[in-house]
Amino acid sequence: MTRPFDSSHLPDVFRGSVARKAGLITASQLRGSSVRRLFQDVYTRADVEVTHELRCRGAALLAPPEAVLTGRSAATVQGVELAKPHDPVEMVVPEKQRFGPIVGIKIRRTEIKPEESKPWNGIRIARRTRVALDLLLRLSPRRSGWVRRLRIGVPDLDQFMRAEKLSDLHLNREFYGRRNRGIRLARHALRLSDPRAESPPESEVRIVLAAGGITATPQVEVFSRTGHFIARLDLGDKEHKVAIEYDGRWHNTPEQRAHDRKRRRRAETEGWRFVIVTAEDLANDFKGIVDAVWRARRGAVSPLTAPRPGQEGVRMARV
Repeated sequence: MTRPFDSSHLPDVFRGSVARKAGLITASQLRGSSVRRLFQDVYTRADVEVTHELRCRGAALLAPPEAVLTGRSAATVQGVELAKPHDPVEMVVPEKQRFGPIVGIKIRRTEIKPEESKPWNGIRIARRTRVALDLLLRLSPRRSGWVRRLRIGVPDLDQFMRAEKLSDLHLNREFYGRRNRGIRLARHALRLSDPRAESPPESEVRIVLAAGGITATPQVEVFSRTGHFIARLDLGDKEHKVAIEYDGRWHNTPEQRAHDRKRRRRAETEGWRFVIVTAEDLANDFKGIVDAVWRARRGAVSPLTAPRPGQEGVRMARV
């Protein structure tokens, strides 16, 4: 019986051709179960957890020194986890650089100034202001509509700005004075961004509302007439006292539902009306969300302002 190949002497990520040349592994062993392939000619040991950071280091083994890791990949490597483990690794290379295509690596050819990046694992990684820009430029050339791309890009930008403590003042210089493909979308996204947003779905709801002509402010605090804190809302239309809240899966626990009911009742006593948006609404009912908020502004009933299971104690519709 053939003994399993012991791969413990191999690094956590390596080029197969280099390892073979060094006598560390054979071609048949590369096809075995002791290693797994990340990209063409790039492997990891089977016992190593595949993370996006590991795949970025693997992609760096293939890339030319001028390549710059950026976008969601650079954000994730630097601690803001916007990319999932098997999402494409995002890189920028100079226009004249011949590199790719490679399955699993998303390569854009565009200008990037030396001061916009720093050395990283044999290539370069974008500095944070350039990462912020590329979170939007990565959405061009256009494969979907303007609003759809904003719904993808603004939540990323919100989360990155929040984690990195960035404001639009930090980013204006990076977003203006250049002519990259997709820069109009990027500038519009910057105007819509708000690092107060606490989750990507909340940011996406805000973009849906903005597309419908409604301005909503993240994390609105509600106080009583006597100045006592009552509640904090996901999104609020302060002028019309309409609260828009996203109920994700974590809201489905009995404890969280009870907490939400109490918090919303307190806000109702101060004249606030509620529109509750679910993941299904956000995925499938763009118009319904917008219509619900317009109706709530007028004090009317809509499907999204009607009580849902577990919310019957809150007067969502009669507001």
